[in-house]
Amino acid sequence: MTSPVATASDRSAPTPSDTSRPAPRLRTPRRRHSADRPRRSVLLTVLTSLVLLYSLVPLVWLAVSATKTQEGLSRSAGLWFDGDFALWDNITETFTYDDGVFTRWLLNTLLYVGLGAGGATFLAVLGGYALAKFDFPGRRSVFAVVIGAVAVPGTALAVPTFLMFSKMGLTNTPWAVIIPSLISPFGLYLMWVFATEAIPTELMEAARIDGAGELRTFFRVALPLLAPGIVTVLLFTMVATWNNYFLPLVMLKDPDWYPLTLGLNSWNQQAATAGGEAVFNLVVTGSLITILPLIAAFLLLQKYWQSGLAAGSVKE
Repeated sequence: MTSPVATASDRSAPTPSDTSRPAPRLRTPRRRHSADRPRRSVLLTVLTSLVLLYSLVPLVWLAVSATKTQEGLSRSAGLWFDGDFALWDNITETFTYDDGVFTRWLLNTLLYVGLGAGGATFLAVLGGYALAKFDFPGRRSVFAVVIGAVAVPGTALAVPTFLMFSKMGLTNTPWAVIIPSLISPFGLYLMWVFATEAIPTELMEAARIDGAGELRTFFRVALPLLAPGIVTVLLFTMVATWNNYFLPLVMLKDPDWYPLTLGLNSWNQQAATAGGEAVFNLVVTGSLITILPLIAAFLLLQKYWQSGLAAGSVKE
């Protein structure tokens, strides 16, 4: 007769079902090998630090110098403050000097950027979309012309553009600056490359099957997908138009139509003229005010700009 009470050896003996399953293994934390860690390069760190200093030192000098008076610029070190903090006085005088012409120069620059850079971006989007998604005779020739136009510097075209505009009677007018700014070969090429990867052909075909026309397909389907590329091209054309100096110098004679770049240069050259007043503190302060909109634009649109540059870099 078997005892109803199981012994300790009977309780510890494994059953057939237990022996068929492997014993669970404890998960040990994975050790990170030195090869998995990002390698640190001393040379790359040094080069990056030098580039950072090269970029920040002029901005620091500009911000510090804008707080000084005309006399303080010459009696103090360039990268340190003077005893008199005159930033607010300099800003007020910049906007009121010479009957407030700085405000007019600022409005002129906004006009050139709004119509020139905005129009150049719109034309680049239309052209890049058409070249990327439509097949037509002469497409390869257009590609060769665009690549060749990217390699031509804008200063080389300034004199021929002036001769052409002078025959049309458009020199010394805002159109002499706006119309040449509408052409951006680099923006067209960038939108061409971006539209090729960003807009699936199957999506366009589905929109056409649903009865959408070409304009509706572009504005409702393609344009939202092109938003990162549009912001990238807009930033490039905006900076190019905002900092444009040589073209307005050739085209404009009336100071009332000067952009900021040309107007601040005229203030800077006053000290070299007979009886001219040196206003270097206003030139520095005006330069600081000039770069603030560009910094704000890059900070606000940085997310779209970075995604636009990275688009198409990885092929799935």
